[in-house]
Amino acid sequence: MVSMSRFVLQDCRVRNHEAVYRPIISSLVSSRRMQSHLDVRGRVSFLQMPGSCLSIRSKALKAVATLSADAYPPDFSGDVPGSSSSGLSQYEKIIETLTTLFPVWVILGTIVGIYKPAAVTWLETNLFTLGLGFLMLSMGLTLKFEDFKRCLRNPWTVGIGFLAQYLIKPVLGFLIAMMLKLSAPLATGLILVSCCPGGQASNVATYISKGNVALSVLMTTCSTIGAIIMTPLLTKLLAGQLVPVDAPGLALSTFQVVLVPTIVGVLMNEFFPKFTAKIVTVTPLIGVILTTLLYASPIGQVAEVLKAQGAQLILPVALLHGVAFALGYWMSRVSFGESTSRTISIECGMQSSALGFLLAQKHFTNPLVAVPSAVSVVCMALGGSALAVFWRNRPIPADDKDDFKE
Repeated sequence: MVSMSRFVLQDCRVRNHEAVYRPIISSLVSSRRMQSHLDVRGRVSFLQMPGSCLSIRSKALKAVATLSADAYPPDFSGDVPGSSSSGLSQYEKIIETLTTLFPVWVILGTIVGIYKPAAVTWLETNLFTLGLGFLMLSMGLTLKFEDFKRCLRNPWTVGIGFLAQYLIKPVLGFLIAMMLKLSAPLATGLILVSCCPGGQASNVATYISKGNVALSVLMTTCSTIGAIIMTPLLTKLLAGQLVPVDAPGLALSTFQVVLVPTIVGVLMNEFFPKFTAKIVTVTPLIGVILTTLLYASPIGQVAEVLKAQGAQLILPVALLHGVAFALGYWMSRVSFGESTSRTISIECGMQSSALGFLLAQKHFTNPLVAVPSAVSVVCMALGGSALAVFWRNRPIPADDKDDFKE
């Protein structure tokens, strides 16, 4: 999908588990829920964001400004005092608005895909591959080596999210396919999409729901890297009895489309930060447009099937996402706080359906295998957005458990 915005505190001392937020979709999103105080040494000013990167820099060590929790009490409506969008450039405001309206673009893309498929079906396999690879590169451009070290500081929290993505979801996909007695191609397609890694759309849903966006980004990153092994392995184990599964081919495609662009982006951001800063000034707008196309194109390519069998196809996919959201949340509540549980729920329920569609097209001869991924694009986006809005109107408890270490 799209590069995730970074809220970076540079040359500052930060005591907060959510000081770094990168909610997608290529938008600038300011940090929220600053529950502990923030000490800033030096005069603080907001600089214009280079693409999706907003920096707060210490300009001169002349004074110490302390924004304490007493002076600015936590705002559990989801806003940080003084962090309104008024400090953003016009370009950044446009990107933020486009990102917030993500569900609207999905709906419009679905309508166009069904009734005017020719408008989006030109984005066929090769171009689709390039588009998805570009979005993975965009994600990599927002990451640094330090982000992977943070995974090691949070093995339990990130690990639970990884297991939810690659244990709960694939098993659900298999059970639903068997219980509803789907045909072999449709069952395979449902299992395939359930084995795909987390999608960057989960980051923006987490942001809206007042979840832990920093944790969401880490979970998405880990599941994306793990996809090269887990997606082909699980698809082979669960769907191999239904149709032939080219596990090595799936692994190679995942490596080429997901892992390579992400690694290239990370290396560019780590070793050529100035060059990267120039690139990310244009990736957000391209990302919003490209994401909409990558969501609309699968719908357009299976439009005739959806018109003929729409209701039959929607039920299993909707069940997959709905049950995954519920299980992810309630199982997490056993050990984690509200914010972390919301994050794991959204990560569990949302995945890269576009990757599932691409893999189905490239490695399965029956075109029906790609249909569940196309339907998943809509169900995932709308279900995740609806859940996020629901949670946004339910405050995080003031004594919520802190499960994340920066």
